[in-house]
Amino acid sequence: MFAFPFTHDTQYWRIILMKIPPFSQSTISIACLLILSILGIENPTSFAQMNAPTPGDTLRSVTISKDNRITFRIYAPHATDVRLGGTDIPEGLRKDPMTKEITGVWGVTVGPVLPGAYRYNFIVDDVPVIDPRNPSVSESNMNAWSLVYVPGSAIMDTRNVPHGAVSEVTYYSTSLNRFRRMHVYTPPGYEAGTEKYPVFYLLHGAFDTDDAWPSVGRAGFILDNLIAEKKAVPMVVIMPAGHTRPFTFNPSTGFRLNEFVEDFLKDVKPYTESHYRVIADRDHRAIAGLSMGGAQSLDIATPNLADYAFIGVYSSGILGQGPNSIQTWEDQHKTSLDDDAAKKGLHLFWFATGKEDFLLGVSRGTVDMFKRHGFNVVYNETSGGHTWMNWREYLAEFTPLLFK
Repeated sequence: MFAFPFTHDTQYWRIILMKIPPFSQSTISIACLLILSILGIENPTSFAQMNAPTPGDTLRSVTISKDNRITFRIYAPHATDVRLGGTDIPEGLRKDPMTKEITGVWGVTVGPVLPGAYRYNFIVDDVPVIDPRNPSVSESNMNAWSLVYVPGSAIMDTRNVPHGAVSEVTYYSTSLNRFRRMHVYTPPGYEAGTEKYPVFYLLHGAFDTDDAWPSVGRAGFILDNLIAEKKAVPMVVIMPAGHTRPFTFNPSTGFRLNEFVEDFLKDVKPYTESHYRVIADRDHRAIAGLSMGGAQSLDIATPNLADYAFIGVYSSGILGQGPNSIQTWEDQHKTSLDDDAAKKGLHLFWFATGKEDFLLGVSRGTVDMFKRHGFNVVYNETSGGHTWMNWREYLAEFTPLLFK
């Protein structure tokens, strides 16, 4: 007789049966029934039905057509209402209703959309969920998004070129008394060499995290492609976390920009210059950001103008200072704004904002203020609004202008 340990692991039983010496067909049948009985399975047919694959097990949740229409699907047989949510998907912000099939699969098609990365989720009976069949995700400040990429862009597609590395780096913030995370891009060949590189600090916007530029922003692929085409010089790109706590907005404190500025000056910048082979002088240091990150770039660079030769502001300007924010900020930074000696070493002061952007007026007012103080500002108004479709393009336009 064989002594079997009690277990419900069916893979285990398959292995055991393979090791049993040859028996008659009837003996094997009796053994199988005995095992099913031990496992508490009285009806083999119902067991097979219970473990039969569902439409959700083999579902392709995202498909992209040749004309860049995206079809989204989710298996939710017991749901009564399912909608598509998103941030940059043209129809996604309206929470498009999805249609239920007889199989329990819900679906909707949107587009056509421009090439690029898009965040999305499903709203199942009023509960936002990420796509269980798509492992590609992108973080924001208090939640996660599923991510789909529509190919067809020369600047951000994954191409057969040398690739750099994007790392998640943990550091201790002495100003905040806790561990923090940032993402760091190092160019192709960095790990194998001894060369020093220029450094570019790239900041994200409100509601986001340091994961945003590498994931939905495609920053690493944009840099890879520009460097491969010799449009941009190889550089280290530091992408820190601009929020110092879960996102909340208070009209009196704004986005708590000052906490991050302190963390940046006391910890992010010193950590970068002590742990990476970067050239730590003004001519080889750039800073830029989108939305909240653009305002943070101004808060960091303006009082420390002698440290930065390149400044970029995407879809932004002076934020978080109340109804007279630009005037208040101007009064606070008057000494730096009128430092003519520091201005001479500023090689590029670059702004870009979409004509449909809700911060267009802020951008225009900020640019006018800097011009009044004698800054040579490059200002571009583009099509589009406050979206990643613009910010990826701005990164691809701004980066080739650096360190040359």
